[in-house]
Amino acid sequence: MASEASLHPGAPPTRLWIQSPGIYEDESGRNWVTVVVRFSPSRREWARLSSSQGGASQDSASQSSTYEPSITVHLWQMAVHRRDPLSPNQMPFSRLPTVWQLYPGNKYRASDSSFWEIVNHGQIDSFEELVLTYEPERNH
Repeated sequence: MASEASLHPGAPPTRLWIQSPGIYEDESGRNWVTVVVRFSPSRREWARLSSSQGGASQDSASQSSTYEPSITVHLWQMAVHRRDPLSPNQMPFSRLPTVWQLYPGNKYRASDSSFWEIVNHGQIDSFEELVLTYEPERNH
């Protein structure tokens, strides 16, 4: 039977730094792997919604410039094979920040000054999971 401690992990990490694409490290040296990133609405859904709401006369460039989805990211704490971290200029394009810092109010402040709400911090099988959501309307 699982212990109560395994069902409710301690406090979430204070800080997460990107080490390589999809892999973050916390202040205790533990690795957090990005296992799911979900955009809502997707770019395809956004284009369909824009054109069905009278946006058909807009060119696709103006549609894409206003596209800013909600983002939900699932991170699992797990061991990974260590390699040298990449420098920021070596990172491929990503909508995820390079650093998350725990902030009062059950959220993280990202390196780009955006706020990410902690949706869940718990246990999935043997993995500690952290689920964060970025809502564009709350960040402007």
